[in-house]
Amino acid sequence: WSDRYIKLQDDVNAGKQPRMQPEMARRRVDELTARLEQRKTELEALKNVVSSTPVVMGGALVIPQGLLAYRKGETQFSVDAAARVRVERIAMNAVMDTERSFGFEVKDVGAEKCGWDVTSRPPANADGSIRPDRHIEVKGRAKGQSTITVSRNEIIYGLNQADKFILAIVVVDDVHGSTNVAEAGMPKSDQPKYEGPYYVKNPFTVEPDFGVASINYDLSDLLLKAVAPEKTL
Repeated sequence: WSDRYIKLQDDVNAGKQPRMQPEMARRRVDELTARLEQRKTELEALKNVVSSTPVVMGGALVIPQGLLAYRKGETQFSVDAAARVRVERIAMNAVMDTERSFGFEVKDVGAEKCGWDVTSRPPANADGSIRPDRHIEVKGRAKGQSTITVSRNEIIYGLNQADKFILAIVVVDDVHGSTNVAEAGMPKSDQPKYEGPYYVKNPFTVEPDFGVASINYDLSDLLLKAVAPEKTL
């Protein structure tokens, strides 16, 4: 703007009529110069900033809910991820062994994300006709837990497959014990402690609303509808 002011002033002195008067350019130069000096002063002041003693305005102690429950002796939550895996494995083993005891061919399909955990295939009828597979969704819960979480996908498959679909519930007492269901010769103290499996046929009645990822069901309500596995044959 300084150069602009000089050029405009020269034009006026030469008898020209520029679109901007030199005085406007000079005021602009003065404004920018003042702003520059102010900023320099601010930056210089920042060099001399001295931090004062910090003042604590408040504080918070965060304690995980699972830890509190564990300290109180409650089992509403599995203590850790490893414990949850043990509970799920015990439940799967219990259900698969139950199905094998009926003479069924059993396959773990949990990793295939097909909407259930176990496919149980009965042998053919005496006349050679094929009996339908049993699709079993397995839910293991630590003793004391009050809800079961079921995904939208599992609910939809359960509704679509009707009588083929079974919700199996296993309540595990010892979440830190062995994951192997009792075997011949296994000491009783090493056998996992659990209740069930309990089988619920047609556990769901309505499809979840759009956007619902999962639904929590009351465990006690489901157990009221449950029957012994042999009664589902």
